[in-house]
Amino acid sequence: MQDQDLTEGTISGHFRTLAVPAAMGMLFSTLYNVVDVYFAGQLSTEAQAGLAVGFQAFFVMMAVGFGTGSAMSALVGNARGKKDDVAARRTVMQGLSFAVAATVVLIVVGAFVGPYLITLVSEPGGYRHAANGYFYWLLAALPGFLIAYTANGILQAHGDSVTLQRAMIAAFFANIGLNPLLIYGIPGLIPGLGFNGIALATVVSQTGVMLFVLRAVFKLRVTNGARPHELTPNAGSYREIFAQMIPTASAFMVMFISGFIVQYALKGFGEHALAAYGIALRIEQILLLPVLGMTGALLPIAAQNFGAGNHNRVRESLWFCWKLGFVMTIGAAPILWFGGAAAMSLFTDDQAVIDVGVSYLRVDSFLFIIYMMLFSINSFLQALKRPIWTLWISIYRQGFGVAFFVWLLIGVFSLDVWGVWLGIGLAVSTGWIIALIIANRVANQEIGGLK
Repeated sequence: MQDQDLTEGTISGHFRTLAVPAAMGMLFSTLYNVVDVYFAGQLSTEAQAGLAVGFQAFFVMMAVGFGTGSAMSALVGNARGKKDDVAARRTVMQGLSFAVAATVVLIVVGAFVGPYLITLVSEPGGYRHAANGYFYWLLAALPGFLIAYTANGILQAHGDSVTLQRAMIAAFFANIGLNPLLIYGIPGLIPGLGFNGIALATVVSQTGVMLFVLRAVFKLRVTNGARPHELTPNAGSYREIFAQMIPTASAFMVMFISGFIVQYALKGFGEHALAAYGIALRIEQILLLPVLGMTGALLPIAAQNFGAGNHNRVRESLWFCWKLGFVMTIGAAPILWFGGAAAMSLFTDDQAVIDVGVSYLRVDSFLFIIYMMLFSINSFLQALKRPIWTLWISIYRQGFGVAFFVWLLIGVFSLDVWGVWLGIGLAVSTGWIIALIIANRVANQEIGGLK
């Protein structure tokens, strides 16, 4: 559904309209990754470890895609709230141009930097070699990811979260067919690529997602009759997009760097620990999907209403998000605690991998409510065009906090993998307290408080 006015109608209705399709899209996005983990597991534990490490290196660059998508949702959403179609159209076209330019730069930089990142968090051997090969193949998928996320931010600002959902459902089923085809090939017809076939499947399917989402963008009312010259870089527009994008992108960058810190700590415990972490993250992501859909819906709702000066509706949307999120996360905790072993066993029969993964999921079960509030505060700050605070929160929680507490528990108190998991928990919990303080301060300045 496109061109929705989120400044009118019930807040709960807008959340339902936006969050459910978004969560479904993210579900199939995560299941897409689960398919990759499954087929890597059919090859070896070494392949699963290589997938986890290589994907983490690739996702460091994806921070720009997430940042640009959030920038589009906030900037276009604010313009839509003000009923300024001229500004909305300019931001849309310049945002797409910005995404293309960023993609070119990142491919060049990634080709040189990626192997160094992989070396940092891995030991010499087969899984490092697998991670490097996987990473280089994935560079070809970077345009599909970055441009698709940017385009999806534009659609979200118009109240459309259905398009990406449909694209990810199609990509998921395509991935199920492409993975075995490209890994094993067809004897006498198509040679199998082995582990690298997983990456090529991603390149093909994600390019299709990008084309489908772009098609929807150019069917919007504000892009009707758009001309190629409108994509010509404009310094002022680029600065505005960059200013909104860089804090969010940097926050995501810190998040992915946090993953490297964790992998660096885990590599001393063996490749089974790295494989377990990669699998457990996928399980965690599946259960977080409803929360991510809901907190993602908060951004365009709050952005349009902030642009329209409807401060009471901005506050109402945040509190509705927290209340619903509390109910959702309470239900996920026992699933993680009691069902972790069964979930891990779907991806591996290596008992050492299962045991380490279960320990992570049990600590994670206590953090779900905190994650929900952190995600919603990020959306709230972005909607109020104060994304710089999301960066500072992330630098503490996922940068300094993780590094310090993991070092303390492993380096000083000599704990095993539990020290890594508990270090993450302490960083998340203290970061949540800081985020609440910041959200209250920004709300007092911009909308007269949270109540």
